[in-house]
Amino acid sequence: MVIVPIFPLPEVTFFPHTLLPLHVFEARYRLLVIDALERDRRLAVVKLRPGYEATYAGKPAVHAVAGLGEIVSCERLATGRYNILLRGESRVRLEQELPSDTLYRLMRARRLADAEAAGDVAPALARIRTACRALLGALARPADLLDTALAEGQAPGVIADRVAAAVLPDADLRQSLLETFDVAGRVARVADAVEALVKELKGGRE
Repeated sequence: MVIVPIFPLPEVTFFPHTLLPLHVFEARYRLLVIDALERDRRLAVVKLRPGYEATYAGKPAVHAVAGLGEIVSCERLATGRYNILLRGESRVRLEQELPSDTLYRLMRARRLADAEAAGDVAPALARIRTACRALLGALARPADLLDTALAEGQAPGVIADRVAAAVLPDADLRQSLLETFDVAGRVARVADAVEALVKELKGGRE
């Protein structure tokens, strides 16, 4: 179990093994950054649940599964705001909110591990690679743009996470993938989603 400050955001999903740049401007989250830098540099980014607007200044509802990461780069601006870069470490389940005298929220969280793939994920990984090449072609983007995400030698779950973070626009789908701990299932769902995105793009041009 770990105790982490949380950074709730409406449309952001923070996957392990990815980098997430954030511009921090609210006073409570500027304090979060300051305190995190003095501790272990870790925080959890969590997606806000629908309807958060009514209680945003307080303690709006958040999803139970979040991304835990480390601040690996931090720039303090003249305005007092921060540009930070987070490196994703693991999924966590937020299990209990703790009493705190800080403006930001603290949670007791449990790190979550992937469930090992029971079957052969190679066909689904091949589908992801093929669909990503087609996607880059459809968008007229450089063919090597996703080379890091798709590199051989990575765990299948890591490839799925990196591709989901890089190319899938639907925030609810990304959150659902963050909550998919079965690697085979997650890889297959990412393959389906990228293929659907390619089909949608090509259909719009026909």
